[in-house]
Amino acid sequence: MILPGLGYTGQRTAHHIAAQFPINLKWAIAGRSESKLRTLADECEEINRDRTQPHIEICNLDQDDLDQLAKTTFILIACVGPFAKYGEHHRRGPWTKAMIQKYESAAKTSGALLLGQVAVESVPSDVLTWSLAKGVREELAADTGKVTVVMSINSAPSGGTLASAIDFFESFSPSEVRKAFTPYAMSPVPNPTRRPKDPSTLLTPFTGLRVLPDLGRVTTSIANRTDGVIVERSWGLHQTVPALRSRLTYGPRFSWAQYAAAPSALRGAAIHLGLIIGGALLALFPPMRWLAKKFVYAPGAGPTVEAAKGDSINFRGVALPDPAREDGKRVYCEAEYRGSMYVFSAVLVAEAALTILEDNLDLDGGCYTPACLGQGYVDRLAQQGFVIKSKVLQD
Repeated sequence: MILPGLGYTGQRTAHHIAAQFPINLKWAIAGRSESKLRTLADECEEINRDRTQPHIEICNLDQDDLDQLAKTTFILIACVGPFAKYGEHHRRGPWTKAMIQKYESAAKTSGALLLGQVAVESVPSDVLTWSLAKGVREELAADTGKVTVVMSINSAPSGGTLASAIDFFESFSPSEVRKAFTPYAMSPVPNPTRRPKDPSTLLTPFTGLRVLPDLGRVTTSIANRTDGVIVERSWGLHQTVPALRSRLTYGPRFSWAQYAAAPSALRGAAIHLGLIIGGALLALFPPMRWLAKKFVYAPGAGPTVEAAKGDSINFRGVALPDPAREDGKRVYCEAEYRGSMYVFSAVLVAEAALTILEDNLDLDGGCYTPACLGQGYVDRLAQQGFVIKSKVLQD
């Protein structure tokens, strides 16, 4: 196992591996700066002196170096960002749709498993939806129809996250973004199902505000489509890949949407308008991107672990069975993580790697999603504090 990248999340991923992984695991940390790598290696040794300590691999963003690095490891965890700028060097991903189109055939030929967006974006939404579909299948003996997820987050972004967000608008045209985020754009098969409309008012287009059954007041989510295309790919893979289909299918009339929790109407409207106006300014006015870079953390920096102890993220979701039941039964899931979101990202990506390493996934090569890692991954996340609680609701 090799961990390339010395940024904010990469350091925390190395710390998690040092603290939590089997002590006899052979692993390495890779990056361009030998001094920074040695400092990180010393930190890992302080965390657990009894474990096998990481090797140090000096590696530039040079194709020959990266090819050699990939040949020396069974699993490679990539934490080099902004991903739209540097991602293709390592995975070659994960700017996800283009990379799937470009490299899935090679992955299938070689047997490689490629996973992108295996952090706060988009693991929680993906595995929560998988758990909802599993609950509908096991508890209600039905396919899954309409799924609605609500996210609430309290966290300050790191420099790498902000740099990735700003770089996003410099790397892709509006047309490319629209194509990438079209519903089911990354699914291996189309889904013609039209999602039933969610409750709205005349003011919803201007405020984003809705009140949803079981989920309360919500507004527009910045991650609705970035998470959505991953969830929808999970749906398609579980419909078509034999190893996944034998464990769970979501159903042919599945639909999905995500919102952000709105603690108050005023705050919900502010979130909605901020996303629209802020996104337009960053997309259409390059000076705004330059200005934003002047006032954010530099890549590799971010809130201290101590300052981030009060962070939290919560996901709630409801899945309706297909066909609907006369008794109104549906499945509700909720999960929460308390602590630094960058520690959480480290947990998500590292535990995904450990699942691939230890579990018999029975997957051929290809581009997969977090939900494809199944119950073993969900159980590992629960051990790290992200417990998905499920129950059946009834009218």
